[in-house]
This record gives sequence, C-alpha cells and structure tokens, in this order.
Amino acid sequence: MSSTRQRTLGGGGHQVLDYLKRMRAENHAFFYAVQSDTDNAGGNIFWADETCRTNYSYFGDTVIFETTYKTNQYRVPFASFTGFNHHGQPVLFGCALILNETESSYIWLFKTWLRAVSGRPPVSITTDLDPVIQVAVAQVLPPTRHRFCKWSIFRENRSKLAHLYQSNPTFENEFKKCVHESGTIDEFESCWRSLLERYYIMDNEWLQSMYNTRQHWVPVYLRGSFFGEIPLNDGNECLNFFFDGHVNASTTLQLLVRQYEKAVSTWHERELKADFETTNSNPVLRTPSPMEKQAASLYTRKMFMKFQEELVGTMANPATKIEDSGTITTYRVAKFGENQTSHTVAFNSSEMKASCSCQMFEYSGIVCRHILAVFRAKNVLTLPSHYVLKRWTMNAKTGVVLDEHTSELPNSSRESATVCYNHLRQEAIKYVEEGAKSIQTYHVAMKALQEAAKKVSTLKKQSIGTSEVSTIANGGRSELLTGNEDVSSYQSVVSFFELVIFI
Repeated sequence: MSSTRQRTLGGGGHQVLDYLKRMRAENHAFFYAVQSDTDNAGGNIFWADETCRTNYSYFGDTVIFETTYKTNQYRVPFASFTGFNHHGQPVLFGCALILNETESSYIWLFKTWLRAVSGRPPVSITTDLDPVIQVAVAQVLPPTRHRFCKWSIFRENRSKLAHLYQSNPTFENEFKKCVHESGTIDEFESCWRSLLERYYIMDNEWLQSMYNTRQHWVPVYLRGSFFGEIPLNDGNECLNFFFDGHVNASTTLQLLVRQYEKAVSTWHERELKADFETTNSNPVLRTPSPMEKQAASLYTRKMFMKFQEELVGTMANPATKIEDSGTITTYRVAKFGENQTSHTVAFNSSEMKASCSCQMFEYSGIVCRHILAVFRAKNVLTLPSHYVLKRWTMNAKTGVVLDEHTSELPNSSRESATVCYNHLRQEAIKYVEEGAKSIQTYHVAMKALQEAAKKVSTLKKQSIGTSEVSTIANGGRSELLTGNEDVSSYQSVVSFFELVIFI
C-alpha cells in the first residue's frame, strides 16, 4: 500500500498484513486478498478463515454486510460479512478493511468475498443504505435479493427530518408503525400517503427518495424472499452484533487482529454452549400435539421455541373455510375476536403444501400459526418435511449440500484452486463423518485414505512444477493465479471420497 495510506492507518497496515500472511502459511484454507493501490484507487483488504468459509456452506443463504464500524481517518474502516447459524446466533463469513470507498473498490470486495466462499451467491443480502454498495451488489450479485437495513434508514431519517421530529413528537412512532404494521402493499401505500398529507411533507425530497426505494426496505415488499429474520433478533436486521464489544470507533489497527480473534472465540463458545443445551436437555412441551414433539426432536432450542410460539398461537387463531375447489382449499385465519385483521391460507391437499398471505415461512423459515391452524383443521398431525429447513435444525452442520458451483469440475485455471479446494474439503467432511461411525468403517476409510495419498503423490511428481495459489495485484484488481494444476489429481481424490462414502 502507498505511504500515504500507511500514514492514514497509523502504521497498523503492516501488522494486519503480517498477521494474514502468517495465518495463510499455517493453514492453506485461510484466504486473504489485497486490492492494488495504484494511484490510491484501492488498498482494500479482505480475509476469511477456514471456519468462515465452512460456515458459509451451511448458513450462507442470507448475509449481512455490516459497515457500522466504518469511520473517518485514524479510525478503523472495518466491515464484515455475517449471517445467522442454526441457533440464531451471529456467524462470520469474512472481514474487510475498506480503505477506499469507490464503486470499483466495493465491486472488487464483493467479487473477492464471493470467490472465497466458493462462488455461490446468497439468496439475500442486507446492507446499509449506500448508493455505491447498491451498485456493487447489483453488478456482482444480480440474483440476490438486496435489502437496506431498516435501522440505518431510521437513523438517517432522524438526521434528515430533525426539525419534523422536534416539532411533531408523534411522527416517529407513526412512521415506524406504517413501515412495520402494514399487512399488504395497498395498506402501506395508503398509510404512506396519509402520513405525508397529515404532516404536510408531500414534497419532502428525502421521503420521496425513500419511497422510490421502498422495495428494498419496507417489509411488506420483501416477504417473499428468505432473510432468516425471526423475533430472536429484536427486529434490528442489520445489527448482527458479531463484533459488538470487540470493535468500535476507537479500535486501532494494531488492536484489531486481537479483537477479531477474541470475537471469533467468544461466538464459537456460545455456539458450543447452545449445542450442548439443545442435545442434553428436553424442552417443556405445551400441547399434546405430535407435531410439537416432532419439532422438539428436530429444531435447535431457540428455533423450537419460536415454532412452539406459533403452534400455541393456533389456539386463538381458528381457520374458517371460505372456498373449496377440489384440490385447493382456501381458509381465512384470524385471531379470535379480531376478525378485521385476517390472513388467507391456500392448502393443497395432494401435495400437503400451504401458502399464507403473511409469508412468514418464506421470510424466516419457520412455519406460521396461520398455516398451522389450517393443518390442525385438516388433521395434519406431523409437520411435512418441506416445512423443516435444515439450517434451523440440530443437524444443520452434518453433511454438505453441494450446488452447481461446487459439484462440477472447474473450467478455468483462475477458478480451479478455490473450487477444487472447497469441493475436496466438503467431500472430506462427509468422509470423516462416515468413516468414524465404527471401528470397521474407520479401518476401511484409513486404508483408502492412505492409498489415495500415494496416488496423489505419484501424480504430483509427474506434473510439471508445483501448483501454488498466490494473490497478486494486477491492473487495479486482485486475481487468483495458479500454476500447472493437475485436474486428474483432483478427480482421483474426489472419486476416492465418493467411494468411501458409498462403502
């Protein structure tokens, strides 16, 4: 990095880079990259350790790009890619030092992060309200549903409308109620118009810009996409808290590495504790329903408590049949005594599938009380398998679900090092799990591993040169370069893993 940027960082840049180099030398699965700093156009740093990359394979369906630690010079311009594990706890997918906040820098960062996590884009991503980040997400993650953090919008709202907030104390609550409690798009549109007219702010430019981007932050427009958002997170979807208490505005780069490791260690311990509580104690059942007992045996404790809340809620939310067209039966579900607020559920008896107007399952992955009320009316005693997301269960981290990016052989040398490594690692996890189940499978697996190691060694000696992955700066971007990689070695090891798993 340039001397100018080094002075801006207070001399801590070298310490961070030395740390990343050391971690890479100790573990080939540790990934880091530095954007070139030509003409002060880059200099950003990204890294993801082995746990980050493995966690993404299990919980990378929804991601939060957290930039609340990003501050002015002499402060840490820190950002993180995070998500939620099967206990609803924060989990890390990668970190970055954003030393240059240009559009090209964010594009580089998202591309680099995506390469580190095997190239599979998330279903959804949540970021701060930032036009530069919005452009980068649209270009690098076109199929991903992009959401703006409501917390950052409400914070910005107070700043842009400070005079209105001071002169009309009721405005903030009404604004939040309009955003959070609108049950349909029509309700939101009507509520928004009424709010602006009541406070005479129809021509406010800030609110007009917020309205124009409503599909990116108003919940009613986002319910059809998965964000893994459940009440356990207090509704602050952008506040992941992974580094809360470890990194703040006054954290120096010299301290960052130590705090990073402390945060990772802290959350690892909390996950182990949650695992222990889930597997070594039984939750208190509140109904005689076989479905509740089934859910208790499947979900982690936190997720079971959320499911249980929805199941108990069916007692006060009866389902009333309003239309029957044969295979599809439509119900209206409303809380007892509050018929003015209801939800519509369409139930397909042949496929045992239901869709609710609240779209809670699509949004959070936990089935809602309205669908459960219909199941109760139709005497569906156990939860159909397609309503149990593996990512919320005790077995979320057993086995690996491969996608088209990791299940196929790489088709270019630029991709091959990362893709081959991730594929082999995922196959190895399954191999170890199966091989350790008994002493007999252990001996078979160990023998096969030793034979595969000999074959790979032989092929490696036959290849020209050695395969080495290095990150270099090239024309304002960082690229993975590989030497003469031996795809036959890769195929040999993959075949070996598949054979052992089959045995």
